[in-house]
Amino acid sequence: MKIVLDTNCLVVCLPTTSPYYCLWQAFREGRITFCVTTDIINEYTEVLERFYTSQFANDVVNELLLAPNVVKTNNYYKWNLIPADPDDNKFADCAFNANADCLVTNDRHFNALKSLGFPTMKIYDIETFKKTFL
Repeated sequence: MKIVLDTNCLVVCLPTTSPYYCLWQAFREGRITFCVTTDIINEYTEVLERFYTSQFANDVVNELLLAPNVVKTNNYYKWNLIPADPDDNKFADCAFNANADCLVTNDRHFNALKSLGFPTMKIYDIETFKKTFL
């Protein structure tokens, strides 16, 4: 399964004590493929450094960059479908450009994608994703 993981979900799935650590484990076991862009990796790095040490953030990002189950894509086409928070568009654009199965986020701004007739994308909050796929 190919997913785009919003930064807020990456942050909460990394601690081994987190109820969502199973998502990170599924990635590490190759059961989930993450789709990323350079902009997403840069945001991951920046935000992880706020919550964890710089070394931990670098380790996570390096693991993502070296993993065989990461699809690195370019957002050649930018849909600009999330007007409430334009910075979130990089995740939606990545999901569409990489032909991801879904986008996992706890951010309500992505609800704008649920009402689109085209293009379509499945949006899950992390709890629903966990219950449904893990």
